[in-house]
Amino acid sequence: MRHNEPVSSTEGHVSTPYVELDRAAWARLRDRHPLSLTDKDVQRITGAGVSLDLREVEEVYLPLSRLLSFYVDATSGLHKVTSDFLMERTPPATPFVIGVAGSVAVGKSTTARLLRDLLRRWPSTPKVELVTTDGFLYPNAVLEERGLMHRKGFPESYDRRALLRFVAEVKAGAARVEAPVYSHLVYDIVPGQTIAVERPDVLIIEGLNVLQAPQPRRDGRVGLAVSDFFDFSVYVDARVDHIKRWYVERFLALRETAFADPQSYFRRYAELSDEEARTTALRIWDEINGPNLADNVLTTRGRASLVLTKGEDHSVRRVLLRKL
Repeated sequence: MRHNEPVSSTEGHVSTPYVELDRAAWARLRDRHPLSLTDKDVQRITGAGVSLDLREVEEVYLPLSRLLSFYVDATSGLHKVTSDFLMERTPPATPFVIGVAGSVAVGKSTTARLLRDLLRRWPSTPKVELVTTDGFLYPNAVLEERGLMHRKGFPESYDRRALLRFVAEVKAGAARVEAPVYSHLVYDIVPGQTIAVERPDVLIIEGLNVLQAPQPRRDGRVGLAVSDFFDFSVYVDARVDHIKRWYVERFLALRETAFADPQSYFRRYAELSDEEARTTALRIWDEINGPNLADNVLTTRGRASLVLTKGEDHSVRRVLLRKL
């Protein structure tokens, strides 16, 4: 494996926990299943700055959704066996939880939305919900008070206890669990607004830091991490220099869309020239997004069940699937 760090080495042979497939080999695994998404669906799902077409959906994401449907069925069977062993009369429904991680601008939000829409089309997973960890960022007022506005998106800028409670309650089969709503327009939590999750078949949790390992506590014990509740996880990967370029290109494009909205937190960037916008985007990357990627996001790649590796054109080139 060239892109991920080796797990062990014996007598000169590198051993890894992943099976590696190029795109062509991975695409063959769709096993003639028809694609039910349209060009209009893909346009709706695709995020700013992400290049995606039906062919990539068919060759990359359709096989992944098929694999996930198998995992859901197998995990459901395992839960039933366990409940029978414990002699539970009415075992609670246990949602299958998927984590989707990756850098800013790498396309993880598009990946999460694609998986949601594709999984909803499989018979065993008609009810699929998607929640982003942005809703668990501390409000700007709290970040300002704690001196963390310049570290928004870093692990310490999230209410990790609230996120853990949310995922734990969903996983436990609670009838209704609510999550806060984040607005990218105003760059803050929306007061009084929540999204409700009501016993889904599958819950997808998307965010920068969702694959972080449990953190040691003051008493020396190791606490829980949100990744402890995942049944499967996806890391969207690419070379750092490519991601940096995609971030700058997206920043330049947003001047004419989201930044131009009078209510946008970033309204001040809408009138920047190309040179000024590029300089601003590079500064933000070098001061915030780049260090966060290097220190907190990229370090979690090896914890993923599956890694989608993208090329310079934003298309997936190869897939790494963790061996069971």
